[in-house]
Amino acid sequence: MTDTLTRSAIDQQVERLEYRNQAFINGRFVAARSGATFSTLNPATGQVLSEIAACDAEDVDDAVKAARAAFDAGVWSRLAPAERKATMIRFAELIDANRLELSVLESLEAGKPVGECYAIDIPDTANTIRWHAEAGDKLYDALSPSAPGNIGMIKREPIGVVGAVLPWNFPCMMAGWKLGPALITGNSVILKPAELTSLATLRLAELAFEAGIPAGVLNVVPGLGHTAGKAIGLHPDIDMTAFTGSTEVGRLFLEYSAKSNLKRVVLECGGKNPQVVMGDAGDLQAVASNVLSAAFWNMGENCSAGSRLIVHRSIKDALLEEMLSQLEDWATGDPLDPSVRLGALIEEAHMDKVLGHIEQAKAEGCKLVTGGVRLHAESGGYFVAPTIFDATSNRSSVAQDEIFGPVLAVIAFDTEEEAIAIANDTCYGLAASLWTANINTAHRMAAAIRAGTVSVNCFSEGDISTPFGGYKQSGFGGRDKSIYAHDQYCELKTTWIQLS
Repeated sequence: MTDTLTRSAIDQQVERLEYRNQAFINGRFVAARSGATFSTLNPATGQVLSEIAACDAEDVDDAVKAARAAFDAGVWSRLAPAERKATMIRFAELIDANRLELSVLESLEAGKPVGECYAIDIPDTANTIRWHAEAGDKLYDALSPSAPGNIGMIKREPIGVVGAVLPWNFPCMMAGWKLGPALITGNSVILKPAELTSLATLRLAELAFEAGIPAGVLNVVPGLGHTAGKAIGLHPDIDMTAFTGSTEVGRLFLEYSAKSNLKRVVLECGGKNPQVVMGDAGDLQAVASNVLSAAFWNMGENCSAGSRLIVHRSIKDALLEEMLSQLEDWATGDPLDPSVRLGALIEEAHMDKVLGHIEQAKAEGCKLVTGGVRLHAESGGYFVAPTIFDATSNRSSVAQDEIFGPVLAVIAFDTEEEAIAIANDTCYGLAASLWTANINTAHRMAAAIRAGTVSVNCFSEGDISTPFGGYKQSGFGGRDKSIYAHDQYCELKTTWIQLS
């Protein structure tokens, strides 16, 4: 995965970094109107990386005016889809060309293992932009099957100005999930990165402008959630907000819409995702490898993390033994070391929250199988050992709360019906995984599990061609990825013509 990525190349890139730390509005970097800034930290050391422009409602208003002017002028919105496609492909090529820089920025600011950023996150971002670009000039509008003498034209039109509010766990990838469909359909976009991870998103905006996306079409307003984020949610001239983050904050954007202009809202929120392993799962080495990846990839800071292992009692002990053996190869440490698989949690407060969940699980009588402690405290960073609990009950807090850290709850079951009931016993419904050798069992259980994505005999979110989003409190209003994402950034217009 990291054959072409060396520590020497990473260190040289760190030395060359120039942080973009101002807002990007109307094609240029500008300070916040108030002059205020906030610190962004390296979670592996606790040290300040840079001071970032702290945008507020005034800056958001500037970005909206630029976005609306660009949209109304038609410099992007009225281009032929093939013209937008060509520019967005240049954008994707620039992301590829700056892959190492973007990977190091993400690793430094988010604590993510640089090897994963380089092998997965940044290539996925470029591929997402490219895929949506390629799809843009291949979608047809329609005519209604109306009576002779009438023509009903049904056409997609860009919705206008989109405000996209991003999470901190996958800064570039989530920007790509929003930008791909929003831009190719002709909208102007205002991105608000999470305050903990602004640097890579600001660099993306610069690359988009370099690729030829006109001034005002893509703007980035870094800032705090209760200022810049709230201003986006309440702004009367933003036509849609697309949010990825916690369910708690997602609810606020529904409130902001109701209190302002009833803007469209699409939410991708939390998850407490089950991994169901049936007694006939087969190769426990392969199952264990997938289960660990589902639970601990990106330090468990992943809305689709498989944080509940629901395993048939007959193979539970054997599977746990294999998992513990493989976990020895999961090194935790410096995220800039390409051999490291587990980096730092995003900030000290989040680390303390995760450790608090661990202590609560112990107090509730859950059996600690491994981990449960802070690591590398001497570095000043926020590292937590991969942790597994035998939860005994799905009602325990470790099995119900979205911990968003490297913590896995293990729950045994005896029957298929019991496994389905446990899998669905949560307020979330984002993703699930299922292992079985029986194709009938696979189809039956995948249909019964209430989740937006169910992967069978693997841990996966699908690929760019499959929609991603959740049932219940995991999502609202739409999906990321796939061709289905295009329609949510469009208005549907009917033109009715009566022939004489």
